[in-house]
Amino acid sequence: MDAKRKFNSNTNGQAKKPRNPDEDEEMDFEAELAAFENSEELDQTLLLGEGPENQQTSERWSRPAPPKLDPSKDNLEFQQLDVENYMGQPLPGMPGAQLGPVPVVRMFGVTMQGNSVCCHVHGFCPYFYIEAPTKFEEYHCEKLQKSLDQKTIADIRNNKDNVQEAVLMVELVEKLNIHGYNGDQKQRYIKITVTLPRFVAAASRLLKKEVIMAEIDFQDCRAFENNIDFDIRFMVDTGVVGCNWIELPQGHWRLRSGNSKPLPESRCQIEVDVAFDRFISHEPEGEWSKVAPFRILSFDIECAGRKGIFPEAKMDPVIQIANMVIRQGEPEPFIRNVFTLNVCAPIIGSQVLCHDKETQMLDKWSAFVREVDPDILTGYNINNFDIPYLINRAAHLKVKNFEYLGRIKNIRSVIKEQVLQSKQMGRRENQYVNFEGRVPFDLLFVLLREYKLRSYTLNAVSYHFLQEQKEDVHHSIITDLQNGDEQTRRRLAMYCLKDAYLPLRLLEKLMAIVNYMEMARVTGVSLECLLTRGQQIKVLSQLLRKGQDQGLHNALVHAPGIGRAVRGSHGNRTEAWLLRRSHIHVWISPRCTPA
Repeated sequence: MDAKRKFNSNTNGQAKKPRNPDEDEEMDFEAELAAFENSEELDQTLLLGEGPENQQTSERWSRPAPPKLDPSKDNLEFQQLDVENYMGQPLPGMPGAQLGPVPVVRMFGVTMQGNSVCCHVHGFCPYFYIEAPTKFEEYHCEKLQKSLDQKTIADIRNNKDNVQEAVLMVELVEKLNIHGYNGDQKQRYIKITVTLPRFVAAASRLLKKEVIMAEIDFQDCRAFENNIDFDIRFMVDTGVVGCNWIELPQGHWRLRSGNSKPLPESRCQIEVDVAFDRFISHEPEGEWSKVAPFRILSFDIECAGRKGIFPEAKMDPVIQIANMVIRQGEPEPFIRNVFTLNVCAPIIGSQVLCHDKETQMLDKWSAFVREVDPDILTGYNINNFDIPYLINRAAHLKVKNFEYLGRIKNIRSVIKEQVLQSKQMGRRENQYVNFEGRVPFDLLFVLLREYKLRSYTLNAVSYHFLQEQKEDVHHSIITDLQNGDEQTRRRLAMYCLKDAYLPLRLLEKLMAIVNYMEMARVTGVSLECLLTRGQQIKVLSQLLRKGQDQGLHNALVHAPGIGRAVRGSHGNRTEAWLLRRSHIHVWISPRCTPA
C-alpha cells in the first residue's frame, strides 16, 4: 500500500500525469495484463499431490523436471548466484579435517535447462599468516601446531560442538609483502591453517597475548590476512567470481538422493557434493558469459489498515498478495496471480486465488514460494515492509511452516536488524531476512544507491523512468474496497498486481540485474554482497585476485591497513605494488601510476 512507499517529505512524488480520455484503452494496465496470455491456458493446472516441504501442485509453477544424472559419466554445469558457508560434518573421502565440525561452502545456482542446484563444497580450510621470528625454523612447525592447537581448544568457552582439532597445519613459507617496496626479495612467514573460520581470530589473538612456545616469542609478529571473510577467501583461492559458471567434471562429484548419505538438505532439484579442488570455475568470457534462465519473483502486499494509522502486523490483516514471476531473458512474466482474502472477481490474464481465511491465504502463499523456487526475490521496499510484515503477521496468527521460505529445509527465515554505513549513503538502519539460496533484490535499495532522485516513491520513480504510474487507488480507501463486494476487491487486486509488475519493468528498463551481475563478476564478490556490503569488500577481493593474476599471489595484506587503503590514503602502497609489477613484466602499451 502507499503508506509503505514514503521515503521523503514529498509523499505524492511528482505530479500525477493527467488522464487523456482519447488515449487508446489498450495502453491501460488491465488491457496489457489481458494481452499477456490466454486466460484459459493460464488457469489450467495439474494436481500432483502436496506435502509440507516439497509441493508440486502446478506444472506452470514448478520447475522443469531434472534430467537423470550419473556422476561417473556426466558433467554438471550451473551458474552460481549465491555462495555461503555453514558448519557441517566431514564427508568420508573428502580433503580437509576429518574430525567435525568442519566448514562447508554451499553454492546455489541454476542450470541452462532451468533446474535449481545446491552444491556442497568440502575440504577448504581457513588460514592466515604471521611474520616468522628470526629463530623460527622448519623443525619448529610441528611443535607450534600442537601448542597452538591446545591453547585454542582450551580458549573455547563452551565447547558444545565437541571440537577436537583447532589448528590443522603450520608451514614456513616465503611470501611478498604488498606494503612498502622491497624489490623482489621474499620474506619468511608462517602459514597457520585452522579448522573453523572463528579460530582465525582466536589463534591470532593467542599468539599476541599468550606464550605459545617458551623458546620463541610471537607477540611482536604481525598477523596478515586474518580479517578476510571465509567466503571471500574461498572464492579468491578457487577462482570463483560472482555469478560465474561452475563445472563439475565426471567422476569427481556425488549426487545426493533419498537413499544417499548424507541425505538432501535443500529444496533444490539437484544436490551434490564435491571437493574444493575438483570443480572447474569458468571465467565469464566467451561461451561462459551466458546467463541461465533464473527465476525472479516480484510481489506486493496490501493491508487493511485503520484510518490514519500505519499498518501493524499484530492488528491489521494482509488482504492481498500479488505475484509476478519472470525468467531472466524473457519479455513477460509467465506466472501472474494474486492471493486474495474473500471472493474477488476474475481478472483476464491473471490467476485469482480466493481464500476464506487469512491463515489459509498466508499458508498457500508460502507454499507457492517454495514450489516456484525463485532465485531472486524483488519488489519495492520489500526488505523493510513486505517481508517483515508477512513474517510477523504469520507468527501472530501462528501459521505453521510459513517462515520456511529459503531453500534449506530446516532453516527458518527470521528478521534481523542491519546497519549499513558509508560515505556514499550515510547511516541506514534496515531489516534483513535470511533466504538461504535466494537473493533478496530490493529495487528501492538499488535506486537509493545508484540514482539521485527528487522522490523515491514507486509512483514517482515509475513516472520518471517509464512515464507510467500506479493504478488510481488511494491508500485511504483500501480498507473500504476490501469491505465492499467482489468488484471492489477486483479493483484493489489490479492495483496490487500493478505494484508487483512495475518493479519488473523498472529492473528491465534500468538493466539492474544484468549490471549487478556483471559487477559481481568483475569484483569477484557474490550478488548479495553488492547489496548488503560497502566498497571495501569489493576492493579487497580485487586486490587479492589481481595480486595472483600478476604473479603476486603471495602478496600479503596486513589487517590494519585495509581500512585505510579503502578510505583513500593508498598512494604509497598502490605505487609500490605497481612498481613491483614493473620488475616482473614489460609493458608494451604505456602505463600510468599514481603520483
